[in-house]
Amino acid sequence: MTRSVPPRHNDIADDLRHQISTGHLKPGERLPSETDLAGRYKVSTVTLRSALAVLQGEGLVEKLHGKGNFVRRPLRRIMYVGGWGTLDPWTAAEAALRVTVRTATVRADGHLTTLLRVPTGSPLAEFFCVSHEGESPHGLARIYVPRDLAPTGVLDDESSCPEAVKRFAVLGRTPAAVRESVCARPPTPDESSTLRTNSAAPVLAITRVSTDFTGRVVEAALLVFPGDRADAVFTTHHTLDERQPSA
Repeated sequence: MTRSVPPRHNDIADDLRHQISTGHLKPGERLPSETDLAGRYKVSTVTLRSALAVLQGEGLVEKLHGKGNFVRRPLRRIMYVGGWGTLDPWTAAEAALRVTVRTATVRADGHLTTLLRVPTGSPLAEFFCVSHEGESPHGLARIYVPRDLAPTGVLDDESSCPEAVKRFAVLGRTPAAVRESVCARPPTPDESSTLRTNSAAPVLAITRVSTDFTGRVVEAALLVFPGDRADAVFTTHHTLDERQPSA
């Protein structure tokens, strides 16, 4: 009976993994070029890239476009606080979480018309936000607000975006109701590229819809976090029925 030989890329991944775990390769350190590594292990660059893909999928190595492969720094878990609709202020403030915001005016179609309960073609203010810890992305948010409710001047000057946007929080005044749907699913190609995650690793996706006292939808937000380092916490507040006598 012949014995199957493990693919060569697994041996290479094991060796690099050992170097990372023992500190020979340190967090943030750039790996030698793929050509140099392939020469060192005496394999093709295709085999070498397969080994790196294993480590990228495990979150040990990340590839930065135009810069090379780096040992990934340990990332803190981030918490999303449901109901309040914000990144947890303690974890967000503990390290330098940098949030970039891009604004635009878009026209509602497809899924957005359903979420915001508006006719097709209605103008919406879009806030596309990505949070980073160092060079590593932590999460992304697409927040949509009816154009007439968008903060004045924000779409003309991204630097003046409210702090609420930078915390992925609900914009404007406190809404009367917030409905949040949570699911784990594979990332879209754009999400995988933006968050630099393995396309096979699930993401935590939260759809948040906020309404005012008249029932009008004042905001819809699509939030996505890498599933291996994000938690969502929801708190239920119970109130006593005033018609019932207290004990």
